[in-house]
Amino acid sequence: MRIDKFLWCVRYFKTRSLATNACKKGKVKVNDQVVKPSREVYPTEKIMVRIKQVNYQLTILELPKSRMGAKLVDIYRTDTTPKSEFEAQELLKYSKDYYRTKGEGRPTKKSRRDIEDYLDFDDN
Repeated sequence: MRIDKFLWCVRYFKTRSLATNACKKGKVKVNDQVVKPSREVYPTEKIMVRIKQVNYQLTILELPKSRMGAKLVDIYRTDTTPKSEFEAQELLKYSKDYYRTKGEGRPTKKSRRDIEDYLDFDDN
């Protein structure tokens, strides 16, 4: 089975074209080698997929015949992603909460006081 089709079948990507594009951009590795979307995969191979700044690692147990429900995915793959990958994603969420986008305007009174309190805290 093709790697793009496998990743689509086990629900890492919503469409096959998204899986194909990820392979073309070098975000998918099989046994630590960047692969093309047409690469055939077999059981016991290790796959690394980078999605939203998280490196998911999985091992193929069996090849599915077609796309299946989310509850049946664990029959075909074993997720070996370390917990540190998910912790890094949590930190990224917190950093985005305090980021002000351009064009958002001046800080409100409350946010200005928070900034001043933070800066005063650093001085002591």
